Amino acid sequence: MLENLAEFLFKYRPVLFQEGEVHLAAPAWVWILGTGLVLSVLTAGTYRMARGRSSRRDRIVLTALRSGILGLLLFAILKPTLVLSRVIPERNFVGILVDDSRSMRIDDGSGIARADVALAQVGLEEGSLRAALDERFGVRVFRFSDVVQRIDSLSELGFSGRRTDLAAALDFAREELAGVPLSGLVLLSDGANNGDRPLQDALLPLKAAGVPVFTVGIGEESLPTDIQVSRVETPREVLRGTSVVVDVVVTHSGYTGRHVPLIVEDDGQVVSTQDVELGRSGEPTTVRVHFQAAERGPRTFRFRVPVQDDERVAENNAQDALVQVQDATRDILFFEGVPRPELTFVDRYALQGDANIRGARVTRTADAKYLRQNVRDSVELQGGFPKAREVLFDYDAIVLGTAEASEFTSDQLQMVADFVSERGGGLLVAGGKRSLAEGGFVGTPLEDVLPVELEEPVGSEPTLIGDLAVRPTRAGAAHPITQIVPEGQDVTAAWESLPTLTSYNPVRNVKPGATALLTAPVPDGDQVVLAFHRYGRGKALVFTPQDSWQWQMGAEVPVDDLRFETFWRQLLRWLVDGVPERVEGRLPSDRVEPGRSVLVQAVVSDSGFVEMNGAEVTAQVTTPSGEERSAVLDWTVERDGLYAVDLPTDEPGLYRIALEARRDDSVLGQDTVYVRAEESQAEFFDSGMKASVLQRVAQETGGRFYTPETVSRLAEDLQYTGGGVTQIEEEDLWDMPVLFLALLLLIGAEWGFRRVRELA
Repeated sequence: MLENLAEFLFKYRPVLFQEGEVHLAAPAWVWILGTGLVLSVLTAGTYRMARGRSSRRDRIVLTALRSGILGLLLFAILKPTLVLSRVIPERNFVGILVDDSRSMRIDDGSGIARADVALAQVGLEEGSLRAALDERFGVRVFRFSDVVQRIDSLSELGFSGRRTDLAAALDFAREELAGVPLSGLVLLSDGANNGDRPLQDALLPLKAAGVPVFTVGIGEESLPTDIQVSRVETPREVLRGTSVVVDVVVTHSGYTGRHVPLIVEDDGQVVSTQDVELGRSGEPTTVRVHFQAAERGPRTFRFRVPVQDDERVAENNAQDALVQVQDATRDILFFEGVPRPELTFVDRYALQGDANIRGARVTRTADAKYLRQNVRDSVELQGGFPKAREVLFDYDAIVLGTAEASEFTSDQLQMVADFVSERGGGLLVAGGKRSLAEGGFVGTPLEDVLPVELEEPVGSEPTLIGDLAVRPTRAGAAHPITQIVPEGQDVTAAWESLPTLTSYNPVRNVKPGATALLTAPVPDGDQVVLAFHRYGRGKALVFTPQDSWQWQMGAEVPVDDLRFETFWRQLLRWLVDGVPERVEGRLPSDRVEPGRSVLVQAVVSDSGFVEMNGAEVTAQVTTPSGEERSAVLDWTVERDGLYAVDLPTDEPGLYRIALEARRDDSVLGQDTVYVRAEESQAEFFDSGMKASVLQRVAQETGGRFYTPETVSRLAEDLQYTGGGVTQIEEEDLWDMPVLFLALLLLIGAEWGFRRVRELA
C-alpha cells in the first residue's frame, strides 16, 4: 500500500530511487538558481514595503510560502532527472531456482499447496513471473532440494526432496551460469534450510560476483494449527533397567490451553504416557518424561503427540531417538575409613541383585589393615586405596565414605581429582564423622572437585540433630536420581513421608554452576543433602547425611518399601552413566539419509586416559541385511587420539559399527555404535515460511524479498538492480505528481492565510 502511494506521488517506485541518482539536467542552472534567490529577496522586500495591517510574523509566513512556490517552479525548470543503469533486454540471463522439497506440499490453510503457488509464479500463463522474465531475459530454471538440477520442463518438478540445501542450490546456479552475463537469481522457496553447509558460504561468492538474489517466500510464516515435537534429548547409551529421564520440547500454534497426551514407545510398545497442557501459541513447552530402559540392545524410542483433527502437518508430531541399552557391568570402588552401617546397607539392598553394577568395597579395619569385599581376585585392592593411576582409572566411579584426608597421600588426592576431570569418572563423597570438612579436606585437591563449599568445622564432630526432613528441590523433583516411586505417583509426597535422619555434615552452599537436588530445613537455613556438578569430563556428587539407612530400617517403614534401595540404585547408576571407556565411539547423529555417508569417530586413550596416537583402529560394520564389512579409521591429525572414517549407507535400516583399537598386537579397547539409515522428516519441522532466512539471502547479495502478493514487481526491479550488460537511462522528474500537489498546497496555504488574516 505505501509503496503504491509512493509510486503515485513520485512517478517511480522507491527501488528506482534507491538504485539511481537524481541530477539537474538544465543548462546554466547556476544562473537560474541565482535568479530564484533574487526573486525570493524581492518577494520579501515587497511584503516588507506593503505593511498595512500585517504584522512581522505575517510577513515572514507569506514570504516563506511565496519562496516555496518559487522554489518548486525553479526545481521543475532545472529539469530534475533520475539516472538509472538498466539491463539491456534479451542480452542477459536470469536463473530461477524452484524449491523441489517435500515441505512445498504443505497446505497452509488456503486449500492450495505451496507447490501450486510456486508453479503459478513460474508457469507460462499470461501475467506470471516467468512470462515477465522471458520478455526481458534469457531464463534458466533449476530445481533444488537435497540435489540440484537444471530442468527444461516444469513437469520435472516432483516436490519429493528429503532436504533443502540452499547453499548447494545457490552455488550450483552461480557456477552453471558463470559463462553468461547474469543479471541475478530468483529463488522461490519456503525458506527451509537443512543442508550440511552454512548458508554464508554460498552468499559471499554471490556478493563478490555482484549477482543479486531475489527471493520469493512461499507459504505462511506461521501455520494456523499445528503441533510439533521440536526436540528430544536422550543419552546415547544407558544401562539396562535404568530409569531414563528425557526432556521433550513441544511447540504449537492454535491450540492454547488444550490437553494432549505425550506418548513414549519402545519399538512400538508404549512405555510412558503423560498429559501435556499446551501454553500460548509459539511458546515451547518442556515436558520431562520418565521411563525404564528394560530391553537390551539398540532401542528406538518414539516420542509422539497424536495428530489432531484440524492439524495441518502430521509428519512433525513425532521424534525418534536411538538409545543403546547396555547389559554391561560397571565397576564402582567403595572406600570406607571405618566400618559403619551406611554403605553396608547400600551394598546389601541397592547393589544385591543388580547385575550391571559391581561394587568393589574396601574398609579400613586398623592401621594398614583392610577388609575387601566383592573383589575380582586376591590382589584387587590388596593395599587399600589404589596408589597407581592406571589401577584407579580402571574403575568407572568412586564412593568415598567416612575417611579423613590424612588417609590419602597428596598424590592419591590429586589422582581422585584427575579421575573426575581427565578420566571422566563419577565421584560420590558420602557424609561421615571423618568426611568433607570434618575429615580435613579443606585446602586439598578434593575440595576443588566437590560441588559444595566446605567450611572449617567448629568442633571435631559433625552437627547432630533429631529431625532432618529431606525434600527434593524443584530441580531435584524432576531428576532421575530422586524418582523413588513408580511413574504417576507424587515424588515430593514420597520424600516427605520418609523417616527423618539424625546426623549430617553441615553444608549450606553449593558452588556456582552446581545443582542441589535434595535439601532439608535446619534452624539456620537449608542443609544441602544431595548436590552435583560437572567437573572436567566427569561429575562429582556430595551426599551429606550419615544415616540414610533409616529409610530402610525405620520402625515406620514397611518391609516391602523399596524407596531406600531405589534411591541408592538410581544414584549409583547415574554416577556411572556416560563414563567413557578407553575407546569411545562417536557419531554426529544417530540418523543418516540412505545413500549418504556417516562420519564415524573414535577417541583412543591409554590406561591413564591420555589420548594416544599410533593405534590401529578398525570398524566392523554389519549392514541391515546382515552383510559384514571392514574399514580402517585414520588419525585425524587435528587432535590427539581422534580417528575417523566415512562409511557409506547404501540400504535403509540399522547399521552396527563395532570399533576396536590395537597397538603392538594388544587390544586397547572396544566400543559399539549404531546408526539408522532412514528418510528424514526435517522438512516438516518448523514448517512455516522462513521469511528471515530469505530476507537475509536477498539483503546480503543486493537483491530484494517478495511474497506472492508483491512478486509482480520483481521483473521490473531486476531490470534496474541486476547485473550483466546494462545501459544508462534518464527519466524526467519535473512532472512528478508530488510537485504539482505541493505547488497547489502552497498556493492554497498562501491564499487561505491572507483570507484568515484579512490581508487580501
